[in-house]
Amino acid sequence: MSASRHDAPAGTSPLPDPHLFLRRQTRWGMFEILFWLAALLPFWLFPTYLSLASQIAITALFAVSLDLILGYAGIISLGHAVFFGVGAYTTGILSARYGWGEPITGLLIGGAAAAVVGYVTSFVIVRVQHLALLMITLGLGFIAVEIANSAAWLTGGADGLQDVDTWPIFGYFKFDFYGYTAYAYSLAVLFIMFVISRRLVHSPFGLSLRGIRENAVRMPAVGAPSRRRLRKIYVISAAMAGVAGALLTQTTDFASLEVLGFQRSADVAIMLILGGTGQLYGAILGALIFLIARDQLSGMNPQYWYFWIGLLLMAVVLFLPSGILGGLRRLVPARWRSL
Repeated sequence: MSASRHDAPAGTSPLPDPHLFLRRQTRWGMFEILFWLAALLPFWLFPTYLSLASQIAITALFAVSLDLILGYAGIISLGHAVFFGVGAYTTGILSARYGWGEPITGLLIGGAAAAVVGYVTSFVIVRVQHLALLMITLGLGFIAVEIANSAAWLTGGADGLQDVDTWPIFGYFKFDFYGYTAYAYSLAVLFIMFVISRRLVHSPFGLSLRGIRENAVRMPAVGAPSRRRLRKIYVISAAMAGVAGALLTQTTDFASLEVLGFQRSADVAIMLILGGTGQLYGAILGALIFLIARDQLSGMNPQYWYFWIGLLLMAVVLFLPSGILGGLRRLVPARWRSL
């Protein structure tokens, strides 16, 4: 009888079953379920902060999209807001210029437009690394802002895209002044996109991305073409960022050049560092901490709130190199982590 591929030589431990490993990774734990249940609490505990909560959900989705390429594939980007802005402007232009404000199709079209831009730029992105990659992504961001500014007849230019009118969701749920519908809508989209991302990173494709991140030269030897897979995850990440941008336009009925700017790309990178890269939940935690801190600190001192964010960022980098989520995980007993 031939030996199984998982059999090990005498005196050694058997090799782990990769399928069993992936099944364990995709299993939902108790802390994850509690986390998403806690996301519903603002409806009852903080009804006056639902507008902020919807912004956190949208920004968290944007951060998750960046984590897919930065935390799992090792693609450093300072211009990820390009895709966020493409989704925001596409959905806004559909409504303001062509009278189409249906939210679900607006999300899909905004995400698709960002995916197309991501596909076109991916051929350049996968050919460079390190400092050159930073400069190229930064340059793409500057180009996108100038294109949007020069096409003021379509985008509104420096005045922003106004007259956006988002229809009720499914023709029934209207966007109210207090933000109940906006938060429920944003949270639902975030959860769906997160489930897709979670399944993606815990698949053989996701494992190959981690291998490429560690050593892109060796991965083709085991049947994982690096550039092709990097382009694929880059397009997926761009589409998710576009969906996040479309959500922002639909919940605020406005889009401006700021959605394409460097500041938004830099802010989401800070969020990932704060929460922890390559963890998905770290992206959500980073967005939560950053936006709540901005809301509270800017209320205390609108001019110098970035000073405190800078101190927090330095402390995290020095004492929690795996991010705040990584530090919290070390506090949880090992026997509870599998729950």
